[in-house]
Amino acid sequence: MAAALGGLGLLRARLRLAAAAAATSAALCRTGHRTPPLRGGVAAAALPWAGRSYGSQAKEEEELRVRYLDDEHKGIVVLGLNRSHAKNALSKNLVKMMSKAVDALKSDKKVRTVVLRSEVPGIFCAGADLKERAKMHSSEVSSFVSRARATINELANLPVPTIAAIDGTALGGGLELALACDIRVAASSAKMGLVETKLAIIPGAGTVTCILCF
Repeated sequence: MAAALGGLGLLRARLRLAAAAAATSAALCRTGHRTPPLRGGVAAAALPWAGRSYGSQAKEEEELRVRYLDDEHKGIVVLGLNRSHAKNALSKNLVKMMSKAVDALKSDKKVRTVVLRSEVPGIFCAGADLKERAKMHSSEVSSFVSRARATINELANLPVPTIAAIDGTALGGGLELALACDIRVAASSAKMGLVETKLAIIPGAGTVTCILCF
């Protein structure tokens, strides 16, 4: 009985934490994609973020922005997709950055919740970068799909609640990213679809079974 009550208490705590993170993700969307929420009357963009960014193109455009929130939101990590020129399409570089970020979060005991969102107005993720893929050798395509699948599975298996804040279009692999999260919070303007199924192509990232829970 004691074990059951303890498990119920833990579940309630996780649900409260997830609800708080969902409210935070909604605030992030309302305040604009490139400006974090206000804290103490000061724009958070003017304050130092205790975070890290991964990727070789960080100086030109950080394709994945990793932010560790503080104060009352301490323990919440925001992963921001930021490939504005390609509608956040999943490139080799972006998947590599996501893999590194998720791997770091997996072993970070201070992380309580992860929010996945877009830094680009009107788009969550357009799926795989087909322009880049067209230039790949067949062996590269296989390696890319395997790594993308592994990364999304790692996201799905994170030991903390994960929330996808969908403010815009989520297609193909972009929708599969959202499906890998525990909770999805979508704007009224959000559009979602697995467009590859119109070509009789099975979604390749491995989250198709999650559609039944969506």
